[in-house]
Amino acid sequence: MPLRRRWLALALTLSLIMLIGALGPWARPAAARPAPELMRAYDLAYNLDHEEAIATLREVIAERPNDPAGYRGVAALTWLRMLFLRGAILVDAQMTSRVKSSGDVPKPPADMADVFHTHIDRAIELSEQAVDNAKDNPDAHYQLGASVALLASYKASIEGDGLKALRDAKRAYKAHQRVLELDPSRKDANLTLGMYRYLVSLLPRAARMMAYLVGFDGGREEAVKLIEAAAAYPGETEAEAKFALVLLYNRERQFNKAQRILYDLKRRYPRNRLVWLEAGSTWLRDERAHMADRDLARGFQKLQTDERTRMQGEDEIWMLKRGAARVSLRRLEEARRDLAVAQTSSDQAWVQGRAHVELGKIADLEGKRELAREEYDRGRKLCKSANDRRCTRVAEALKKRGYPIEQ
Repeated sequence: MPLRRRWLALALTLSLIMLIGALGPWARPAAARPAPELMRAYDLAYNLDHEEAIATLREVIAERPNDPAGYRGVAALTWLRMLFLRGAILVDAQMTSRVKSSGDVPKPPADMADVFHTHIDRAIELSEQAVDNAKDNPDAHYQLGASVALLASYKASIEGDGLKALRDAKRAYKAHQRVLELDPSRKDANLTLGMYRYLVSLLPRAARMMAYLVGFDGGREEAVKLIEAAAAYPGETEAEAKFALVLLYNRERQFNKAQRILYDLKRRYPRNRLVWLEAGSTWLRDERAHMADRDLARGFQKLQTDERTRMQGEDEIWMLKRGAARVSLRRLEEARRDLAVAQTSSDQAWVQGRAHVELGKIADLEGKRELAREEYDRGRKLCKSANDRRCTRVAEALKKRGYPIEQ
């Protein structure tokens, strides 16, 4: 993969790390806490009350027109809504997203794109003015880096412009390096540095050397430590860092650590039904179906009484996860009903593909080997088209050896 395209992949990964916790860049040191209205908007956003959060942010802008935080918050939530419309909001989405160039990605709704650019441009302008007026003020550099990092994520995930995203990412990285030079206690700046370092660590050696030359650092273990420090830092980036760690711990297969964070997030944001979905998905990756079924059941209770906007393809994803747990628990008729819904998803090929793999398992358990092979083959093709490599490998193995695979 060419370096430019690989950087697009990494910038897209970054954007997905920041999805649910998109508002974290509002952080301030203890001596300069945001207004109560800003904190209320922050809590609303993490609880998925997006419309109320944006309305509150507009009040903040009216009261504090020279503070970049309100503008950046509106931009972040607008970006988040776009990703909702595309169904790109979960850890699974990050693990299966295909890299697309700017000519391949769908254009965002024009009105939402205008709102995003108007507000992020104003946030960057105000942050630049603050840096010019006080070059040794760590918070000014923090605000600038946070705003530019959000713009980089938007360019990668919404516009598919990896080169421009890379330039903004480099600028954000340098800004937050400067924060720590001026005030080493500002552990909230660790979040941006840690996320970019983690992404660099995923590059092949030659590309990683190029990243070092343009100003980035690497090191996966160090990256995770930086983000862990940000998660332990009292402030508004604490939640964003925790959401980031849920993704990274899942990638690193440190499932117990991910569940400890998810437990805390469920307590803090009880109206965010997606936290229960992520918990169930993490249990499934850890092959602990009883625990997955428990958390998914609680999540379904929230889903069924929640009249707010659904993520694209969300109902089918819930059905897929519950169906997969029920297959593992040998509750086959219940699983079949769930998976029959999941396989009809027209929004996410990876959902369809995994549903067919689970249906193949049911066929194997019922002694229908030829039907099982057909389902695995359907699942393999769909998962491959969605770049879901783990599902593709599992489908190939199951087609050859059947379910359960003997160890």
